Amino acid sequence: MQLSSTKRVASLAIAAGLLAAACSSGGAATNAPATGAPATNAPATDGGGSSEAPAAGGPIFVTGSSTVEPISSGVAEAFQAATPGFEFTVEGPGTGDGFQKFCAGEADIADASRAIKDEEAATCQGAGIEYVELKVAIDGISVLSSVNNTAVTCLSFADLYALIGPESTGFANWTDAQALAVELGSSTVFPDGELAVTGPGEESGTFDSFVELALAGIAGERGQEATTRPDYTASANDNAIIEGIAGTDTSLGWVGFAFAEENKDTVHEIQVSKEPNGTCVAPETETIASRDYPLSRNLYIYVNKAKAMENPNVAAYVDYYLADGTISSVLETVPYVNLTPEALAETRAAWDAAK
Repeated sequence: MQLSSTKRVASLAIAAGLLAAACSSGGAATNAPATGAPATNAPATDGGGSSEAPAAGGPIFVTGSSTVEPISSGVAEAFQAATPGFEFTVEGPGTGDGFQKFCAGEADIADASRAIKDEEAATCQGAGIEYVELKVAIDGISVLSSVNNTAVTCLSFADLYALIGPESTGFANWTDAQALAVELGSSTVFPDGELAVTGPGEESGTFDSFVELALAGIAGERGQEATTRPDYTASANDNAIIEGIAGTDTSLGWVGFAFAEENKDTVHEIQVSKEPNGTCVAPETETIASRDYPLSRNLYIYVNKAKAMENPNVAAYVDYYLADGTISSVLETVPYVNLTPEALAETRAAWDAAK
């Protein structure tokens, strides 16, 4: 997926400034990239003082999840401001596409909005690529409709399966899903309106996480493949997803919480219940952190161990990423959720053991 919006670009610039102020006595981060472009930065050249030694290795390349991209970009921009000579490229084509590059040896680090799949791990193993998995933050997946759709305020997993799951193929009106939802135990009354579904494509970790969290359990019980209906509008571009959802008054879709929060003027976030007719929970920083919100997930970076040994900048970047205050400073500008101190300590221990 592409970098999400001009709001997110501005957020990255602010994050870099905050971190640079904390980590450098005079360095300044370069400007964030234009929307949709990978964050590729040459060294800072303002001549200001720095608390870091000059970069001793070559450029680093980070690819993968567009959800994790703003975190990794913000960290990289701040590290560059504090480290003369550091160069980087951060892009966000999607978790699946990122793992393809990573397991082909083309990237130093893969951003991921889900854990690596068994088949992807096997591909890495077959290519002789050893890696370390590092949890860096928590995110939620927001279920969305148009701001004009006031009839839908809460959907259960049963409702989402009836509307978006593999048995909903061909449903063009919300009411087409009513019988299936009732069969699954739901008493939700769907509106009589066009069911226009827009969401991430299969290359996205957000797609995989949504299927795993919301649909897979019911699909398995009913002997169905754990996937979505094929006849929805899929996009690798977060902007296109938001535009699709905002474009129809009775739309439905899903996207990462951070991006949904940035676009609350055009879409509204629907509360979610894990059980039919259960407690509705809104996606908020607090409910995602507590895991009370049913569509919460971990965010990761995967580091190629060999590349970290070959290029000192890779290891230095990850050290900086996991240093006290780095992630939390970046998360002041994008609404992801910090790990607990215990979880962050586990991540640091995993990285220390891998070095």
